[in-house]
Order: sequence, then C-alpha cells, then structure tokens
Amino acid sequence: MAATTEQVTEPILEVSGLVKHYPLTRGILFKKQVGSVKAVDGVDFTLAKGETLGIVGESGCGKSTVARLLCSLERPTAGSIRFKGEEITRLSGRALKAVRRNIQMVFQDPYTSLNPRMTVGDIVGEPYDIHPEVAPKGDRRRRVQELLDVVGLDPEYVNRYPHQFSGGQRQRIGIARGLALRPDIIVADEPVSALDVSIQAQVINLLDRLQAEFDLSYVFIAHDLSIVRHISDRVGVMYLGRIMEIGTEEEIYEHPTHPYTQALLSAVPVPDPDAREHRERIILTGDVPSPTLIPSGCRFRTRCWKAQERCALEVPPLAVPAVLADVSGPAAHDSACLFAEEKRVVPPEVVPPEELSGNGNGPG
Repeated sequence: MAATTEQVTEPILEVSGLVKHYPLTRGILFKKQVGSVKAVDGVDFTLAKGETLGIVGESGCGKSTVARLLCSLERPTAGSIRFKGEEITRLSGRALKAVRRNIQMVFQDPYTSLNPRMTVGDIVGEPYDIHPEVAPKGDRRRRVQELLDVVGLDPEYVNRYPHQFSGGQRQRIGIARGLALRPDIIVADEPVSALDVSIQAQVINLLDRLQAEFDLSYVFIAHDLSIVRHISDRVGVMYLGRIMEIGTEEEIYEHPTHPYTQALLSAVPVPDPDAREHRERIILTGDVPSPTLIPSGCRFRTRCWKAQERCALEVPPLAVPAVLADVSGPAAHDSACLFAEEKRVVPPEVVPPEELSGNGNGPG
C-alpha cells in the first residue's frame, strides 16, 4: 500500500462508462445475433499515480474483462479509458503501441503465462523485441539480469527454462517481464491465486516494494478480500459487470454500506477464535443472475434483503447515498444502493454464530 488519501490527487487513469458486451449468435452459415453477454456493463473509477486500486468480486463478475480492456487486449463496446488525459480506446498502430508500453499486465497463472520453449532471459527480454528503443541489443542481457535481481531471482538463471522453477519463482519472472518497459501502471489479474499461502505473502510483499521503488500504480484484481485489504489504498467491489461500492480500504472494510459488500465481508475468515465465535454470517439466497439476463433496476436486488419495489425500477448511481450525504468521514463513500446506510440491517438469512459449522462457503 503506497498512496494515502491525502497523496491521491491527479488521476493517471480515468475509466468512465466502460462496457464490454459479447454477442450471442445462432446458426452456422447465416449467423444471427440473439443476445449478448454483458461482461462489463458500465464501470467507472480513477487511479492516481502511486496508488493501488483493488477490484474484488465473485467469479464471473467481469474483473478479468476489465483488466484486458485496460491493457488494450480487447476493445470496449462503449465507454472511455483515459491515460494521462488521452483517450486510448480509439488508438491504433504506433499510438496504441506506446500506450501498451506504459500499461503492462501480470497474469494469473504462472504455469501457462510463460512459454515453455523460451528461456527466462528470452521471456523477460521479449518486450525489448517489440520496443527496441527501450534497450539496445547489446545491453539487453544486462537489463534482464538486473530485472531478475530486482524480483529476487539469481541473475544467472537467464538460461534456464520455466519448468525448472517453482510457481512462486515463475510469478516473479512474470513480474520481471511486466517491469521490463518501466510502465506507469501494472494490471495484476489474480496474481497470487494459483500460489500457496506462504508464497502469496512473499509475492505481495515484493509488489509492495516494487511499487515504492519504481513509482508504480496498480490495478490489483482478486477474489480474496484479505489480500486485497493488505495491498490496496482503495477498493472497488464488482457484481455482475458493475462496481457496487468503491472507497478507501477503511471505508470498505470498516464501514460497508452496500448489502453485497456486507455479505462478502461476513464470509472473510477471522483468525481470532473469540471474534469468530460471536460473528454472524450473511448467506445470500439464490444464484447470481446470468450476464445475458441482467435484472432491471438494481442488478443485486434478486438476492438483496433490502430490496423494495423501487429497486426494480431505478438503476442506483454509484455515488454517496442520499441518507449519508450530510455525513462526513469513512461512512460517506460511493455506493450503488438506494437504501444504503452506515449500519447493516440484519437480513433474515443471517446465520447465528452457533449454527456455523465452519464449512467455509462464501456468499453466493
């Protein structure tokens, strides 16, 4: 965690109304569109220099699609992505290549994101083939060795192959590759989910150190709320293609106002046995709706205990709720709920502590 609320000023990245729909077609020779998968359906956030924005949510909520859109690996259906004030969604050719140099990605699976036929030196140095102006050919081996040293690997490993490394070491190689072009932003898509818990901590600490050393901004995508809390300055909670609540780490974890965030946090493991014994768990009813059939109004209303008739008619804006408009402090942050409030209203689906069997099932 690098930036504080006071330090966050001018955004380096501005995302507004970001949409990505994938068409559903029928037919073989004459394909006809019969619908669409609304993977991302109106996402808004900003990212400041040196800041870490964590994005959390259940599988299938659109987190990884957002990551690909930010790195220009896919074109959005609609919306705006501005990097240092420049709109990048319409760029192509050299202009797009220059932006990609400044927004790099660290992938989820270190076992499949590295080419097994390439040496570590070739993998880490591959960005220099695309951007030869960054490093002259005669200087590339030295730069690659420096990057390996920076991420905690022996520089002499340049001639080894990925299969000769552990999962944690492979992810360090992926991070070194992401740093090769000295980007301003790194989008980390579930970078520790495939690693053992002990290795996860090492990689998170490495990312923290690199952020300070290279003045990086992170978009850190994960489903583990404990990890996101450790590394993030601000957190956005996604559900079914949209951000439901966004705020500082303290605002989200200590003063959640959206029912979905409250349900997610109630499932986070608590190490203190006494606290765990007296904690209630919110078990959400029903399944996550299909992204091809988004509910009208608030998309969370089909599983929300606060839902009223108004929730089916109005799309709640991501803003400070009216009930908290005159309140200062961590409770007053953006939440897409028409009935948000600082203190959670206990839903009928709450499971008393004595009935919890420790099965570890999260919401949904």
